[in-house]
Amino acid sequence: MSNLTHIGFLGLGQMGAPMAERLFGPDVQLHVYDPRAEAMAPFVARGAKACASPAAVADAASIVFACLPSGKVSEAAALGPEGTVHGKAMRIHAGLSTIGRATVQRIAEGLAQRGLAMVDSPISGGPAGARAGTLAMMVAGDPAAVEALRPFLLRIGKRVFVLGEQPGQGQVMKLVNNLLFAANTANAFEAFALGAKAGLDPDTMVEMVNAGTGRSFASSDVMPGILSGKLRFGATIAVLDKDVGLGLDEAKAYDVPMWGIEQAARLWRFAASQGKGAEDLAELVRIVEGWAGTEIRSRKEG
Repeated sequence: MSNLTHIGFLGLGQMGAPMAERLFGPDVQLHVYDPRAEAMAPFVARGAKACASPAAVADAASIVFACLPSGKVSEAAALGPEGTVHGKAMRIHAGLSTIGRATVQRIAEGLAQRGLAMVDSPISGGPAGARAGTLAMMVAGDPAAVEALRPFLLRIGKRVFVLGEQPGQGQVMKLVNNLLFAANTANAFEAFALGAKAGLDPDTMVEMVNAGTGRSFASSDVMPGILSGKLRFGATIAVLDKDVGLGLDEAKAYDVPMWGIEQAARLWRFAASQGKGAEDLAELVRIVEGWAGTEIRSRKEG
C-alpha cells in the first residue's frame, strides 16, 4: 500500500468523467468531487472516495486534476474558501480546462503563495478522444511537477506536449488549436454547401477533399457525422464560441491580426446568440445550409 498514489479529480462531466475513469488502477486511490451526487455515484461504486468540496479532495490527494466548465468555476475551485489551495495533502493542481492564460496565471500565483505547483494541462480530442484515451495533452509548468504528472497524463491521453515552464503557455497552445478547428469547421460547412448546391455528391466531395489539399480534421472527422445526419461531435457551440473568444483575446493582447479567423468567429458567435449555444457544434451546419438553401447529406441508401 506504500506505493499507492492518492489522486483527486474535480468535475465529472462530459469530458471529466471519461478522463477520471482512466485513472483507476491498483496503484491509485481516486478521490472525486462534483456538485452532482449522481455524477460521483458510478465512481464510488468502483472504489473512489466521494468528497464534499475541492478542499476535501486536496486534503486527501497529492495530485488534483480539475476539469471544470469556466474560468470563474476553475478559479473558485482552486483559490476560493473551499478551494484546493486549502488542502493539506495536495502538492500539484493540474488544470485540464480551457480557461485562458490570464485565469491560469492568477490560479498559479495564488497556489504558489502556499508553495503549491500549478500545471496548465489543457487537452484536445473531444469526448471521443477522452473515452478512447487518445487525447493530446498540452502541459506547461514546473518541470518536476510536469514529470510527476506524466505517467497519469499518459493514462488519460496518448501524447504529452510540453510547452514551457510558465502556466498559461498550455492555454495559448490550446487556443491556437481551437482557433484552427473553429475556422476549419465553419469553412468546411460553407465550402461543402457550395458543392451540394451545385449538384455534387456529398460523399464523393468529402472523399475527394480528404485525398487532396483541402483536408482537415473538420473534413475527416466532423463531416462523416454531417453526411450521416447524426450531427453529434460531442462538444457544444457555446464551448467553441467561448474558446474562440479567448483566442481572439490572446491575439489582441499580443497584437496579432486575425482577419480570417475573426470572420469564422462571427459565425460561431451568431449561432450562440440565437439560442443554440447548448446544441452540438455540428448543428452549426443547419444554419449554413439554411442560408445556402441546400443540405450536405449522404445520398447512399441505408
